[in-house]
Amino acid sequence: MLISNATLADGRQRDVRVEDGTIAAVQRDLELRDDERRIDATGKRLLPGMIDAHVHFRQPGARHKETWAAGSRAAAAGGVTTVVDQPNTEPPTVDGTAFDEKAAIAAMDSLVDFGINGGVTEAWVPDELLERPLFALGEVFLADSTGEMGIDADLFEQALVEATARDVTVTVHAEDATLFNQDVEVREDPDAWSAYRTARAEVAAVERACEVARANDATIHIAHTSTPGGIDAASEAGMTCEVTPHHMLLSRSDYDDLGTHGRMNPPLRRDSLRRKVFDRVADGTVDMIATDHAPHTLAEKDASIWDAPSGVPGVETALPLLLAEVQAGRLTYERVRDLTAANPATVFDLPDKGIVRPGNDADLVLVDGTATETIDAAALQTMCGWTPFEGFEAVFPELTMVRGTVVYERDLESGDATFADHQGQNVRKNDP
Repeated sequence: MLISNATLADGRQRDVRVEDGTIAAVQRDLELRDDERRIDATGKRLLPGMIDAHVHFRQPGARHKETWAAGSRAAAAGGVTTVVDQPNTEPPTVDGTAFDEKAAIAAMDSLVDFGINGGVTEAWVPDELLERPLFALGEVFLADSTGEMGIDADLFEQALVEATARDVTVTVHAEDATLFNQDVEVREDPDAWSAYRTARAEVAAVERACEVARANDATIHIAHTSTPGGIDAASEAGMTCEVTPHHMLLSRSDYDDLGTHGRMNPPLRRDSLRRKVFDRVADGTVDMIATDHAPHTLAEKDASIWDAPSGVPGVETALPLLLAEVQAGRLTYERVRDLTAANPATVFDLPDKGIVRPGNDADLVLVDGTATETIDAAALQTMCGWTPFEGFEAVFPELTMVRGTVVYERDLESGDATFADHQGQNVRKNDP
């Protein structure tokens, strides 16, 4: 394939040749060969595919919420070419058998490339799990008192030491459940969830996790930071962090519209904090955007604030929402490239992904930056059938490519979309 007259994230206009799954050339005035398909990208942006380092595709164990097939179609439709699945499935990914089961499903059903995070519980089997081609250990430490994946500080330190010895990244869900506000449990309004899981509970957990990491000469990655204090604590300690689109664009003031559909962990924060989080996304303090795509059905979310499950879908709308922020002048294409592709590739050691350059995997997304549209849940690929971003403006891709295969393509005039018959690969498959 030859993609001609494309504008890259930095504004350079180049032709991009794709051969055998990789980017063969990035230069001006490449001549079309007889065996090549030509795509005219005049006036459009060609970006590296998004690496979403935080999704919950629910399989095995909860196929009614999402599957690898549906979730990866949603990813491709949103310009995501690599996803990293978290360990809180059923069974949880805490031993070799559970890893192998999930890896087999992903290898068969995922349209995009993938990584699989291992989990740490009292029942985890370190030697067995860490010998597998893990992407990282996912969401460990003082986490989620409403679930089963939270661990104490001693087990966190053990996991950190063992993972670091094997060069496995540790991703931390940082909330200190001892600092949750028990007094608000008598309330029934949706905002009670934010009042309960306090901002200081996140900041304190980030600070403690960073202290333990530094004491053990290790680095960690902080998942879904929702507060400026948490972001700053990670940055000042020399650790990396991610922010979700919902913590970047939604706040406690949105509970009137979202109700219990706005419950997630960590929760939505005050709008003044949200704006400061956005500022840190824009100025480079935040390393990456990851979605924490965590779908539940409408029926499951239609419960009290204390009974509704936590989580919202997001893998299909993240990059389109960021591109709309570019059009609005609040972000740049280069910043979006770094947040969604270049930085995740660097942090998680994916040297063949994240940048449009010769030799890299041809994971590419073509967008018309002026083609904004309104997000409509009915048009999305995720199985759950809803989105917290209903009615938001977005810029969706017209083409998504994974290692040289066009896995998703949409006709902008008719809106018709096609998906390829393609099998994604574990990005750690060649690791020892």
